Amino acid sequence: MTTALEMWSNLGSVMAALMFAWAMFNQYFPSQLRTHIEASAHKAVGHIYPYIHIKFPEFAGERLERCEVFTAIQNYLSGSASARARRLKAESIKDSRSLVLSMDENEEVVDEFEGVKLWWSSKLIVSQKPTFSWFSSSEDRRFYTLTFHRSQRELIMGSYIKHVLEKGKVVAAENRKRKLFTNNPSSNWGHYKGGKWSHVAFKHPSTFETLAMEPSKKRQIMNDLLKFRGGKEYYERIGKAWKRGYLLYGPPGTGKSTMIAAMANFLNYDVYDLELTTVKDNTELRKLLIETSEKSIIVIEDIDCSLDLTGQRKTKKREKDDDEEKADPVKKMAKGGEESKESKVTLSGLLNFIDGLWSACGDEKIIVFTTNFVEKLDPALIRRGRMDKRIEMSYCCFESFKVLARNYLGIESHPLFTRVKLLLEETEMTPADVAENLMLKSDDENEEACLEGLIKALEKAKEDARKKSEEEEKQQQQQKQKQLQLER
Repeated sequence: MTTALEMWSNLGSVMAALMFAWAMFNQYFPSQLRTHIEASAHKAVGHIYPYIHIKFPEFAGERLERCEVFTAIQNYLSGSASARARRLKAESIKDSRSLVLSMDENEEVVDEFEGVKLWWSSKLIVSQKPTFSWFSSSEDRRFYTLTFHRSQRELIMGSYIKHVLEKGKVVAAENRKRKLFTNNPSSNWGHYKGGKWSHVAFKHPSTFETLAMEPSKKRQIMNDLLKFRGGKEYYERIGKAWKRGYLLYGPPGTGKSTMIAAMANFLNYDVYDLELTTVKDNTELRKLLIETSEKSIIVIEDIDCSLDLTGQRKTKKREKDDDEEKADPVKKMAKGGEESKESKVTLSGLLNFIDGLWSACGDEKIIVFTTNFVEKLDPALIRRGRMDKRIEMSYCCFESFKVLARNYLGIESHPLFTRVKLLLEETEMTPADVAENLMLKSDDENEEACLEGLIKALEKAKEDARKKSEEEEKQQQQQKQKQLQLER
């Protein structure tokens, strides 16, 4: 017992001496000399240390883009981690019917390949910058480290890493769940997970089968989407970025958002709902674009309302305000704080976003603009090559009505269909209004009651349109009479 106590006492003294020497080394040795000594020490250890370490960081370059290799390794290790790791992170997939397990931070698992043992470790280096947030900082760095014996270098560098990347992609495809993203204000990018985008599971049930549109038009759009999805080699051959632009335009209630959901479900793509008004400038817009994933649809809804991106570059009111600010510098300073909160995304920045050099960051992306007033948009924004396909979302026709009747009432035909067809040819009503009239609102209602209610609504809309037309014609006649009197 005395011998053991003496041994532990001597060991403690040695450790204390080493810690003191290390502290003195860090404090009093010049940094350049420390770097030289440390490099020499690592080199000396390398001659006798038999293991090789490979680090795979989460972000590549200047932290602009998440590394695909890191994601593939993360997916590959989800299988090994669930069986061997002690600390795990769990994520639900496919409507919470199963879980995907991955390694927790600073955890290690053992893997085996062709009889060779190797080790994977997950590391998190917390940023030393001062922060006032309880959440992790965007400067935190995560990486995986692969450790193996140097005698197995050829096997690991050649076959094993390739095997990991291929298996990781397969696991990602099996566990894939579509997501709906929205961009966070840049003031929050350094807080909760440092994310530029937040997401929820995409569960919109819309499909082309339930979409209220002429069958021929739907087939045309579906064929266009299929051609795009399988066009990787074609786009490479013609020298264009693998992306496609869609412009959905038409009155409110004609199904533009429903069309986007149907496209996402048809292609199995993620959806990025980009709110331009929260984007400060063109630089932030580019950063958001870089962090969108492949196989995704980037959506800017009601683009005519998002920013001043119409053909009129500067309104008379803006010109008047600029003149007043030049004459009154105090007013300009007072407005400075308010203007700093406004988005400074320009038409040029948006054009570069959809069709410039930065648009080639990532493949297989669809950009969708929606608008109620296509005539208000700048022609440069919607020309061919930027918005490759224009889809008019018009008022409900009889073919669209039959789809809605099947969806809401479960019927393919009815004696009242003939009357509905005649009224739809004479009256403009959006699919949203037609669907509202076809929806069963109580257990006492049946199909016939809904159809009769729709017919009454169509007749009322027809009568209102007639009265409006007569009123407008009357006003025009009155204006003509006034003009004639003035000329006399």
